[in-house]
Amino acid sequence: MLNQNWKDKVIFLTGASSGIGEALAIALAEKGAILGLLARREDLLKSIAEKCEKVGGKARIFACDVTDEKGVTESIKSFQSEFGRIDILICNAGIGGSMHAKDLTNEAFRKVIDVNLMGAVYAVTAVLPKMIERNSGQLVAISSLAGFRGLPMSASYSASKGAMTNFFESLRLDLLQNDIAVTIIQPGFILTPLTSDRKNKLPFLMKLDDAIPLFIRAIEKKKRFSAFPWQLATIVRLGRLFPGWLYDKIAGNTKYREEKN
Repeated sequence: MLNQNWKDKVIFLTGASSGIGEALAIALAEKGAILGLLARREDLLKSIAEKCEKVGGKARIFACDVTDEKGVTESIKSFQSEFGRIDILICNAGIGGSMHAKDLTNEAFRKVIDVNLMGAVYAVTAVLPKMIERNSGQLVAISSLAGFRGLPMSASYSASKGAMTNFFESLRLDLLQNDIAVTIIQPGFILTPLTSDRKNKLPFLMKLDDAIPLFIRAIEKKKRFSAFPWQLATIVRLGRLFPGWLYDKIAGNTKYREEKN
C-alpha cells in the first residue's frame, strides 16, 4: 500500500518529457507533489506541467539538455530558490545505445555516457550541498537491469547504467551519517517510446501503468535497490554468478537487441 504523504513534497525530475518521466510526474502530481521538470523539449514540458496542475500538483518546467552542466545547475538553483528546498531528486534522463562493437565510435559512446551518467552527476552535485546542510533528502537513480553485466550490442548503455548504479551506491555509503536516502531503481523492459519500435520481442515487457506504482513504492520505502519485473531481475541476478564461458553462451545468443543506424 502506498501511504507516504506526498503533499507539498518538493521533487526535481530529469528526463520528464516522455515515457517513465512523464508518467512519474503525473502520478506524483496526483499525490500533491511540487515538481521541477527538466528535459530538452519545452513544448512537451508545458503540456505535462498542465496535466500535473490539473490533477492537483504544482509544476515548474526547465527546458534544458541534461548534458548542459551550467543549465542543469542553474535550473536546480532556480527551483530551490522558489521553494526553499528539494526533498527528492529523481535522475531519470536516459537514452538507449544499441550498437555492435564493430560499429562503435568514441562519439556515440560519449553521447550515451554524457546523458545517462554525467547528466545524473550534474544534478546530484547541484542538489547535494543543500541536502547535506539540512541533513535531509533522497537521491533516486533510475538505472537498469542492463547495468548488472555487459549485454550484446549494448556496450555504451550497459556501461552507463553499471556506472550509474555504482555512483549512487557510493553516494549512499558516503551519506549514511547525513540522513540522506539513496534509492537505485533497476527496471527491465518497459513499454515507452524508447522500446516501442523494437521488432524483436522483449522479455517480460511491462506496461508503463503497471510499472509506475513500483517506482513510487521504491521511493516511498526508501529502498536501497529495487529491481523489476521480478522474473527478469531474478534471471539477471543469477547471471552475475555464471562463469564467463556460460554467460557468453547464454547472453551471446540473445536476440532482443537490434542495431540502430
